[in-house]
Amino acid sequence: MSHRREIEFVLNGVVTRASVPLEASALSMLRDVIGLTGTKYACGEGECGACTIEVDGASVCACLQFAVDCEGRTVTTIEGAARDPLAARIERAFVEHGAVQCGFCTPGMVMQARNWLATHPDPTREEIKRAIEGNLCRCTGYVKIVDAIEAACRGGR
Repeated sequence: MSHRREIEFVLNGVVTRASVPLEASALSMLRDVIGLTGTKYACGEGECGACTIEVDGASVCACLQFAVDCEGRTVTTIEGAARDPLAARIERAFVEHGAVQCGFCTPGMVMQARNWLATHPDPTREEIKRAIEGNLCRCTGYVKIVDAIEAACRGGR
């Protein structure tokens, strides 16, 4: 039987308590315990970025973060970022520039772009490419994603 621990943290702006197995990932906690499924499970090894969330202001692969390590921290998922004007601008630009194909990588890509653009508001295309290099997309070829992020920097135009 797995040992559990009660943790408390701020999730998408709300103080949240969850009872989690000690070995559970933040991804498992978010999807299976709390029921937020916007953060995607893909590789489970931190290689693809589909599970990118923000923990205390930094991009983190939720599949590599232990749930118990969220104790006392601030966690933002794609559901919480949806209220942020920058994330909304990025999401709108993804749609307008055809950067969404199957959509599986989109939540992680938006989270990574949002977190990075918060401190790099006027990047070059090369800087954008480097910023998202840890997020894999199997459908788009990245050109339209970079176009979208670039447009989001200009207010979505």
